Amino acid sequence: MLNFFAILLIIFIGILLLIFKKRSFNKLINQSNLNSIKFKKNKKINNKFLSKKNSNLYNHEEKKYSIFYKNSQRNKMISLFQGDTENKLKALKIAEELADKSTLPILRKGLRDISPEVVEISALLIRQFK
Repeated sequence: MLNFFAILLIIFIGILLLIFKKRSFNKLINQSNLNSIKFKKNKKINNKFLSKKNSNLYNHEEKKYSIFYKNSQRNKMISLFQGDTENKLKALKIAEELADKSTLPILRKGLRDISPEVVEISALLIRQFK
């Protein structure tokens, strides 16, 4: 009779251990799922940041121009930037349209310009590269 109760007690303790272990195991699984979800979200955010950081384009990344068009616009921008304030503003609009790192020298010249409008627009365009 004592052996029967001992066996029942061992089975009862085993069942309780399985139930509590299962609960703790489920909690552990849920925590690992939450951690993996957080990791995936962080990974996506980091990938977005890296893709924007390494990109040569800003604001409108979908626009892709041919090399010939970029060169002609760049030459036009350089010639316009040697004129008065209105021409410099036109050149800055071209720089904004191209959104290319090759426009940085012109934008840096714009920062040293006399006209506050040119300086302000150049600063805004340079800021978008960061």
